[in-house]
Amino acid sequence: MGKFITIGERIHCISPVIRKAMAERDPEPILKRAKEQLDAGATYLDLNIGPAENDGEDLMKWGVQLLQSNFDNVPLALDTANMKAIEAGISVYNRAKGKPIVNSADAGSRIEYIDLAAANDAIVIALCSADGVPADNDERMLHCQNMLERGMMLGMEAEDLWFDPLFLVVKGMQDKQMMVLEAIKMFSDMGLNSTGGLSNNSNGMPKHIRPIMDSALVAMCMMQGLTSAIVNPCDLRLMETIKSCDIFKNNTLYADSYLEI
Repeated sequence: MGKFITIGERIHCISPVIRKAMAERDPEPILKRAKEQLDAGATYLDLNIGPAENDGEDLMKWGVQLLQSNFDNVPLALDTANMKAIEAGISVYNRAKGKPIVNSADAGSRIEYIDLAAANDAIVIALCSADGVPADNDERMLHCQNMLERGMMLGMEAEDLWFDPLFLVVKGMQDKQMMVLEAIKMFSDMGLNSTGGLSNNSNGMPKHIRPIMDSALVAMCMMQGLTSAIVNPCDLRLMETIKSCDIFKNNTLYADSYLEI
């Protein structure tokens, strides 16, 4: 895959400002968040409209067109529990800068998101879980294999399934962290792409600690072969760490100005 791919997580209906902007179709707060993330170096933007049971299709189309028309067809990850809304978003999506990402399938109740991605020539994030935290890496790899086979049977390329090991909260699940790192290595050894909500690890920590934990984890994950992550690109420490790791991994050529590129 080469250079590490960051998916900016900040256009999310869990934020009161974004939720209000989506409900009122107010472009300004959404464009502001998008610009901040792209200026900070995000590759993709995640557009998370939540369950969106009533107007999901209209809202997703509006969001996709708003972001792509303002930011030169920026590639997007479409994120909602409403499958029809993802289809609607893909129907107006411009692929000039990359395929849409369907965020996300799992091996349980959301397995059909793989079918949706296959039918629409999209990338899919495939969470190695079936409606709960996997007990161990045997279970993770079983889910990985099942989802990989399903995607490939439907005509997908293996590189378009991005496997998510399920990043776990350190507070309360500290003993599971090495298992997540080992799972990433297993994906990498199979030649598979990987991603996930990296900042889950630092949930519940004091605000000043989170960037330290997130940047330490991203460095460890990149050395295990992680190829992408869903992150807050406005976290400068994190982005500096990713850019530095890309140099150590020989994904980008060193220059004294590498942090500005």
